[in-house]
Amino acid sequence: MKRALIITYYWPPSGGAGIQRWLKFVKYLREFDWEPVIYTPENPENPETDLSLFQDIPADLEVLKRPIWEPYNLYKKFIGQKTDEKIHSAFLSEHRKKPLIENFSVWLRGNFFIPDARKFWIRPSVHYLTRYLGNHPVNVIISTGPPHSMHLIALPLAKKFNVPWLADFRDPWTEIDFYQELRLTPWADRKHRQLEKEVLQAAGTVTVISDGMAESFYRIHPRLYHVITNGFDEDDIAPPEYSLSVDSHFSIAHIGTLVSTRNPITFWDALKQAIIEQPGLSDDLEIKLVGKVDWTVQNSIEQFGLSKFIRRMEYLPHREAIRQQQHSRILLLIINNTPNAGMILTGKFFEYLAARRPILCLGPVHGDAAKILDETHSGLIVGFGDSRKMKEHILILYRLYKNNALVSTTQNIDLYARKNLTSKLASILNNMVSAG
Repeated sequence: MKRALIITYYWPPSGGAGIQRWLKFVKYLREFDWEPVIYTPENPENPETDLSLFQDIPADLEVLKRPIWEPYNLYKKFIGQKTDEKIHSAFLSEHRKKPLIENFSVWLRGNFFIPDARKFWIRPSVHYLTRYLGNHPVNVIISTGPPHSMHLIALPLAKKFNVPWLADFRDPWTEIDFYQELRLTPWADRKHRQLEKEVLQAAGTVTVISDGMAESFYRIHPRLYHVITNGFDEDDIAPPEYSLSVDSHFSIAHIGTLVSTRNPITFWDALKQAIIEQPGLSDDLEIKLVGKVDWTVQNSIEQFGLSKFIRRMEYLPHREAIRQQQHSRILLLIINNTPNAGMILTGKFFEYLAARRPILCLGPVHGDAAKILDETHSGLIVGFGDSRKMKEHILILYRLYKNNALVSTTQNIDLYARKNLTSKLASILNNMVSAG
């Protein structure tokens, strides 16, 4: 088998969205004659813990772990957070923070930890992997970000050993939705852009998760970008013979983190109006929020008088979260209302497809998510701010529910199965080795 060194910050027992993409690639790579070797921190700041993910790791997989020093304990102390509390991504905060402290801490984070707080792991990792690769050669080096410090570990190694390097971007770098919130100085902004361009130029191959992201990166540095979307693992979906009971209520479920930029004001407004207009809806309605919720979202729910319809569930192990998708009547997909909205394709979206429940999406009507919704006949999409259209869709779906006719029409989703996506990845890796 050919060997691939994969440099990733997220690995079990870490949970959350960031881990799924490469955990699933690793699960299936051996079937395509590639042996993965993982390099990951020994003591990372995990957003969540999910022990169930260990079952996806292939037997006898080589996992290299080295300690990492991160400034998060100092950061937590500064903002008044307990050391055992988690640092959430994308500036999610479950409690209202003091503006002055929050603004200064964000400024500190954005300007002194470039490209991110894992920067202190770069140099020791390069030293360690230099020794490792000297004795254990590999055919390719793969880095996946964010955090983008992983790419800065791979860059000097690929040059030193003349090994093909694939840089995988699960999210953009300077085009990520919260980039403008980092309060960067002109110097820090230039540094981020310089490092981003250096990676895009130096990597032999770059993979991204959507057409929109490929176009965005192309504007930064023109080259070929391979699109490998996120996907779903058929092993995680209940088999047909397993009878899943659907919720008796008219349940609308959102699975995953609800940050402030994903606060669906349009949905809350439309839902309030639909409850007023449609008799019986208030008796049947249940809104399931599975995962962390920003305080701004909770505040909006209260302002629209919807608290009594909300059923909150904290982070669930991955397969339990998928079961919640399969049980729910409607799956709510919310695209961040940010400048990069058109390119956003979360891993959760593809698991929604596999759950085969109708999807109700709030996002750009001409974005990448809208295109796949249309191709797979899997749901309805409403543009940001269009409360009238959202209300119409909610009422249509509710009347179908009352008539026992609310069914999924999803089709043609095999392309997004994790095993098929891994086949595409393996083909790219084979071409890299052949060309190198």
